[in-house]
Amino acid sequence: MSREKEIYKVTLIGSAVNMFLLVFKFVAGILAHSGAMIADATHSLSDFITDIIVLVFVKLGNRPKDKSHDYGHGKYETLALTIIGLALMAVAIGIIVNGSTKIAFWLRGGTLEEPGILAFWAAIVSIVMKEAVYRYSIIKARKLDSKAVEANAWHHRSDALSSIGTAVGIGGAIFFGDKWEILDPIASVVVGAFIVKVAFGLLKDGIGDLLEQSLPDKVEDEIIQLVNELPGVNAPHNLRTRRIGNHYAIEIHIMMDGDITLREAHDKATEVEELLRKQYGDETHVAVHVEPFE
Repeated sequence: MSREKEIYKVTLIGSAVNMFLLVFKFVAGILAHSGAMIADATHSLSDFITDIIVLVFVKLGNRPKDKSHDYGHGKYETLALTIIGLALMAVAIGIIVNGSTKIAFWLRGGTLEEPGILAFWAAIVSIVMKEAVYRYSIIKARKLDSKAVEANAWHHRSDALSSIGTAVGIGGAIFFGDKWEILDPIASVVVGAFIVKVAFGLLKDGIGDLLEQSLPDKVEDEIIQLVNELPGVNAPHNLRTRRIGNHYAIEIHIMMDGDITLREAHDKATEVEELLRKQYGDETHVAVHVEPFE
């Protein structure tokens, strides 16, 4: 199965789970009079929307190179990662604001509505299903080297964590009495803060790649070491790197004996290109500039 089809498969499985949960949670929230569960359902709705974003942008990102895109369309996948990060950040801020509002209301002497048992079981089902989808998605994301699928996996995990907070709050209100009703908004604020951290990491990677951020130092050091070990190649320098979707772009200068023939220099440069593509994938963009070594 091709990489694109694998990504579609992972995303569609997540979408099916999200569709089931958002309907189940909305029904449970309404029937059980649970504002926390309705908020959790809204989070599931955001997951469903990001699934659609992944499907659309991965399709665009896997289009072949054309006249107007010499480096391919890989940046579409990076753009999807950034959009998912923004969506996740917006959901997290909404959860924190909603929880903080409820806490302030309770502190002023207000009474929070006690939810029904259906909302509690809806939260438990959500935790189990979303954690399972997260684990499946994150394994596939690493196998496929897809930042967009990885971002979506973390969105599944954030929904599971949100449901944990919801389950704690609803369970506390149901099983321990009215004085524990404050657990729901407190837990939601804590979970919201965690989701902000995850969203920030996704945005940092996505925006960094869109702004041509260099590959990590560990990867660049490895590139220099690989090239430097080739016989006849000296002093690799002026290394420039970046990501194009899930592929690398590498530009490097090397020095060789100034008395060798142009054919020998060309063959050695080709050897450098083949070495780097073998290490980082056939789609790796490699440009080698040769200088005479005195």
